[in-house]
Amino acid sequence: SDGSIRLHQMTSEYPVMQWNDSTNGQPVIALRWALTRPAVFFALDALSNIYIWDLLENDLLPVAKETIPSEKVVAMALLGEPEKANGLLGIVLAKEPGQIDIQYVKKKWASP
Repeated sequence: SDGSIRLHQMTSEYPVMQWNDSTNGQPVIALRWALTRPAVFFALDALSNIYIWDLLENDLLPVAKETIPSEKVVAMALLGEPEKANGLLGIVLAKEPGQIDIQYVKKKWASP
């Protein structure tokens, strides 16, 4: 609820990494790991901002932030085929009025 994100290892109660205020204090609505690139994850905040984290490029801050205009985004899912080397990765966004939007991610954040 405060915008912090923690990365845990299954064998420990303490986080390996913790990013406080990662969404400028906005609640994190959804967080999803990339299906095609294990070091990348996406966080959606309550203001419909998507933060892209690539831990191989920068493990302190998100590498990009995308604001979704117009309707409020209430849910996020990822689609892709990890067993294929094409690196296609899509973000599925559910908007408040019931619309579904699919956007493809840049190759640099999707390629294995």
